Amino acid sequence: MKLEEEIAQQKFAGEQQKAMINLLFTYHWAVSKMKSDFKPYDITMQQFNILRILRGQMPNPCTVNILKERMLDKMCDASRMVDRLLQKGFIERCVNKKDRRAVDIKISTQGLDLLAKFDEITDPNKLFSALTDLEAKTLNQLLDKVRS
Repeated sequence: MKLEEEIAQQKFAGEQQKAMINLLFTYHWAVSKMKSDFKPYDITMQQFNILRILRGQMPNPCTVNILKERMLDKMCDASRMVDRLLQKGFIERCVNKKDRRAVDIKISTQGLDLLAKFDEITDPNKLFSALTDLEAKTLNQLLDKVRS
């Protein structure tokens, strides 16, 4: 469905305004879809992001500071997210061998199992199935250009 139909607005100040609104609308649409996928597992988007970062970092551990740097949502409290994931058994804390004051964080087997389920549920090929590879590449280039 076209943006104009989705938000019941026919006129925009220009194509740039329409693009901005379309981007925000599509972002919220995708987040809503993913939140509903995560709900049965009692996990948030931010927690999912942390688990993916930790899996990508394997076999090396992460610190909370590394997680903060790599998070998509820069405003979230990574320390609190780590505590919740630890309580759920999805991550493990260990003492840093080089600096005993630092705490390393690793994804647990339970966390890896959960991400394996999410890999099927959140398959980007399903969410973006309307786009060809070339269209997805063009979209990525355009979004990068907007942020440059």
